[in-house]
Amino acid sequence: MSAFFDYVTANYNQILNLLGQHILLSVVSVLIAVIVGVPLGILVSRNKHLSKPIIGSANVLQAVPSLALLGFLIPFIGIGSTPAIVMVVLYSLLPIIKNTYTGLTNIDADILEAAKGIGLTGSQTMRKIQLPLAFPVIMAGIRISAVTAVGLMTIAAFVGAGGLGYLVFSGVSTVDNHMILAGAIPACILALLIDFTVGKLESRISYTNKTSASMAKKSTGRRYDRKVLIPTAAAVLILAGIGMAYVYPMVSAEDKIVVGSKNFSESMVLANMVADVIEDKTDLQVERKLNLGGTQVVFNAINNGDVDMYVEYTGTGLVSILKKEVSNDPDEVYDIVENEFADRYNIKTLKPLGFNNTYTLAVRQDTADKYGLETFSDLAAVSNELTVGATIEFTNRDDGLAGLAEKYNMQFGDVKAVDGGLRYTALKSGESDVIDAFSTDGLLKEFNLKVLEDDQSFFPPYYAVPLVKDETLKEYPELEKAINILAGMLTDDKMRELNYKVDSLKQSPEKVAEEFLKEEGLVD
Repeated sequence: MSAFFDYVTANYNQILNLLGQHILLSVVSVLIAVIVGVPLGILVSRNKHLSKPIIGSANVLQAVPSLALLGFLIPFIGIGSTPAIVMVVLYSLLPIIKNTYTGLTNIDADILEAAKGIGLTGSQTMRKIQLPLAFPVIMAGIRISAVTAVGLMTIAAFVGAGGLGYLVFSGVSTVDNHMILAGAIPACILALLIDFTVGKLESRISYTNKTSASMAKKSTGRRYDRKVLIPTAAAVLILAGIGMAYVYPMVSAEDKIVVGSKNFSESMVLANMVADVIEDKTDLQVERKLNLGGTQVVFNAINNGDVDMYVEYTGTGLVSILKKEVSNDPDEVYDIVENEFADRYNIKTLKPLGFNNTYTLAVRQDTADKYGLETFSDLAAVSNELTVGATIEFTNRDDGLAGLAEKYNMQFGDVKAVDGGLRYTALKSGESDVIDAFSTDGLLKEFNLKVLEDDQSFFPPYYAVPLVKDETLKEYPELEKAINILAGMLTDDKMRELNYKVDSLKQSPEKVAEEFLKEEGLVD
């Protein structure tokens, strides 16, 4: 426990900043959901034939997995705050619409008949009788949506929107439980506080404990406690305004270079290196969008213009993005990636950074000793007795499990697809026997794993190369020269050591990148 408090003490500024982002994103999402959901609930209560298609559509949206919905949204609206907010709004609509509909359609018919008797029109009855009576039920739906929004917003980090999910995702990828808790605990507390606050607001201004007669009487006068409503409304509007200013900052994309990264330590270290070099060697402003997810998320981001550059791997570009046949010639792979990216996507491939972070397979030492494992061929012979705990991306790549099955006839007894650092945790706990890894992973050293030899040279070369949009280089030609000072500066051993500092020694990718650049004399 003391180690956790030490982590929080050392990183409280980052935690508070991410908490602020989380609150603002959640509030904006819930406000939009209320603005959309309540009118839809009123609409379906007054037009019953619309209830099934509208509520049915909301049900369908609720059933779609959140990551799948994000993946669908990214090609259309990019990365950042927008897809995160849209996702949370869509998930928040169902309880608001259903509760509004339920509250309005379950009011005592005698009360509505009395309203007609005193001459109230349909809209007056809705405003002065139905909405006040349905208010507690509507608020219950809003409470559910608000609490759900806080939890869902952790996924915002997957698309570069920030929030407490950044700590959770980073902690998972680096097997750092303190970082995971630093993101999860504030998110839980925030959800409870929002539930308590909305509940208090509901109890102060609802009509639950008043008779229907007094409600009807008060409906012609001041219906709500202004001492509660006015300050609350003002606070919400101010917070929403701040949130919108954060979510959609008034900074032109032309004033900055946006550097992205994937969702693992090495990618984040390299992104910080590139950003530091740009800031040191040019007068350009840099925005860092780190921990964005897998290859397709980040590549879509650069292809759509949400980021200007990121560091990719030649083998990934060849097989996963270009869908080309596997090649083991480093120069041939680089040439194909360089030419195809330029022709298809108007993306410039800069000089390789030096190291080859190729895929490999690793097992625990006891597993290697038990089966006498040294090579991939050795593993293939006993693979039907073992469980592989590979990353989700690896299980779906031609240069992953599918290719290994064809090349080595590897047929594992069970396949458990997991995310990032979780595969190391699963291997250590015995839930899996084999994992995919990168040759420069720092966690290979920490967990003392046996790295097997690719004796038939299945995996293509994975040299790290910066990718930059052509239009960005045309506008800022000084970028290429600045970034290319990193060319050839990183060996496999150097990169593995940098990853070890992040994954095992729990140093931040920002610090590790900065210290390396200074030690090598690449920045002042």
